[in-house]
Amino acid sequence: MSTSHPEHALDRLEERLARLPLRERKKLKTRRAIQDHALRLFTEQGYDETTVEQIAAAAEISPSTFFRYFPTKEDVVVTDEYDPIMAELFRRQPAGLSPIEALRATLREILPQMIAEDLEVVRTRLQLTAQVPALRSRTFESMREGTSAMLSEAISARVGRPATDGDVQAFTWAVIGVMQAAMYQWMDGGAALEDIPDLVDHNLEFLSRGCPL
Repeated sequence: MSTSHPEHALDRLEERLARLPLRERKKLKTRRAIQDHALRLFTEQGYDETTVEQIAAAAEISPSTFFRYFPTKEDVVVTDEYDPIMAELFRRQPAGLSPIEALRATLREILPQMIAEDLEVVRTRLQLTAQVPALRSRTFESMREGTSAMLSEAISARVGRPATDGDVQAFTWAVIGVMQAAMYQWMDGGAALEDIPDLVDHNLEFLSRGCPL
């Protein structure tokens, strides 16, 4: 069982951000401002009723600047900055841990931090994703293009097999599946948002035992 604490992930992130060049810090600040304004407008007037132009105006940027940060309107909801942090924490897990044990330790560290620091943002993003078909579709694409690629690369490095290995890919998608199951349980009203970290850990432990029924 990991002895690390959730706040360590944030500490490392803040340290990294402090070391970034001023230009990079400004870009990150702008990105977060765009997302905050977008989520506020989606909540106030609806996702479909909100335009990129309105988001850009609220964030005091041009629409072209919006698209430099987010390729599509959907991306302003489905994109976050936790995948690189998760990959870093996974790589730092003890070498003796199996991939699923290392992943459980990583998520026990980062998921409570996400909930604690960004509860309303996470809640809004998940609610929008549950309600808007275009967002559900883009979320799957984002997982395929981003999260699954990140996970398979990290897992392949731990086990010494190519990221394109069929077993590595199957394991990666099984992990994503049990993580999504926790999210859907919340969307269906079967759990509180604050319960998601424990649900994810339970599902990963269940997967590690071969999903016996």
